[in-house]
Amino acid sequence: MSNSSGPLSHLRVLDLSRVLAGPLAGQILGDLGADVVKIEHPERGDDTRGWGPPYMPGEDGLPTREAAYFMSANRNKRSVAVDLAEPEGQRIVHALAAQADVVIENFKAGGLAQYGLDHHTLCAANPRLIYCSITGFGQTGPYAHRAGYDFLIQGLGGLMSLTGHGDGHPGGGPMKAGVALVDVMTGLYADIGILAALAHRDRTGCGQHIDLSLLDVQIAGLVNQAMNYFATGAAPGRLGNAHPSIVPYQDFPTADGHMILAVGNDGQFARLALACSRPEWAHDERFATNAQRVTHRELLIGLLSQVTRERTTTEWVTAFERAGVPCGPINTLAGVFADPHVVARETVVRLPHPVVGVVPSVRSPLHFSATPVDYRHAPPTLGQHTLEVLRDWLGVEPNNQSGKNP
Repeated sequence: MSNSSGPLSHLRVLDLSRVLAGPLAGQILGDLGADVVKIEHPERGDDTRGWGPPYMPGEDGLPTREAAYFMSANRNKRSVAVDLAEPEGQRIVHALAAQADVVIENFKAGGLAQYGLDHHTLCAANPRLIYCSITGFGQTGPYAHRAGYDFLIQGLGGLMSLTGHGDGHPGGGPMKAGVALVDVMTGLYADIGILAALAHRDRTGCGQHIDLSLLDVQIAGLVNQAMNYFATGAAPGRLGNAHPSIVPYQDFPTADGHMILAVGNDGQFARLALACSRPEWAHDERFATNAQRVTHRELLIGLLSQVTRERTTTEWVTAFERAGVPCGPINTLAGVFADPHVVARETVVRLPHPVVGVVPSVRSPLHFSATPVDYRHAPPTLGQHTLEVLRDWLGVEPNNQSGKNP
């Protein structure tokens, strides 16, 4: 049972996905109170169960076989282990889908039809079902049957052409983001689509199929860079950490490392100039407006870099914050989770786990005044809840009592 007072505690979600985009979508729905049941192969489970090291340490400090990657996107779920290649496994999943409000899957286009678990079949049996299909390239088009992975899509969808230092600069060349950003955005878009489809069902009583692709999401995520291309006909180049339309908006060297300045308007630039003891910059016609600063980018960045090298990162951040100039350090993850603001926001939640003992997890960024996010389950072990879910959803007592292969 969900045992949640969250805003989606009335919903049942059947999660047939694996790796990141689909599982993240399911985890967010679970955080919001939905009863999320994750279907996994009895022997292999989700692919990411084997994506290690690193593996989570147990209470003795030694590594377990629970992969950290899996733990990142599967809390607030119950695991049911069945084999979709077997008729009995297909029957069980079909029965669970008949009781579900939402199905999330990320098989190749048409991949579940061979098991009778495609959207046509399941939605015919349960017309109120919201069936969300996540693929690399969508259900239509010449690439529909290709496998799609985040790294591949970052390249094909243009993100890597915009990320990294320009050719001819040290370390120049296309670069992927440091996290699987396309998968993360796709998981978020999946939930937006699911919630919209649920709102439509509330009015009409009808479910529907959502066709969501990583490539479509990546291209939608180009936002201003896509519009820059439409406006000029010229493909934006790589600018490292600089911004194509705002200056200064990048990293700068300091006496002991680097910091970030994010000056978004002319008033902020005037305050920056004063804090740098260079008030004349704010009146220089080359720098007085953002458009002029973009035009004279290299000159201004060179001058500003000479100044920022004179103090430490901490000294500059203190001075710029006092002056009302957006700035900050470039933290390692150790710095992130030790940051006093991050600590004050209670960003890390710890959940009991039958193998690891306690699993730390990044708390949902959603803060509700009336229906707070709750954390009911650590990421499950493989098949941990098989019998429990079959009782809760189907009202049956499986003959096999192993908990993995009903």
